[in-house]
Amino acid sequence: MKNKIKVFRAMHNLTQDALAQEMGVARQTILAIEKGKYDPSLDLAFKIARRFGVNINDVFMYDEI
Repeated sequence: MKNKIKVFRAMHNLTQDALAQEMGVARQTILAIEKGKYDPSLDLAFKIARRFGVNINDVFMYDEI
């Protein structure tokens, strides 16, 4: 799944570590999600979108194979 977490983090001047702490996950989790190596749970995806004040579809794009 593609995402724009890095873009939204930059817009909000947030580090991976700061976002991870707010979400209650490890920094490595945020890194893996950003690189597309890990798909977040639906709950975490919604929490991330809410954190940036946007719709989940603005952050995550489902890549159909």
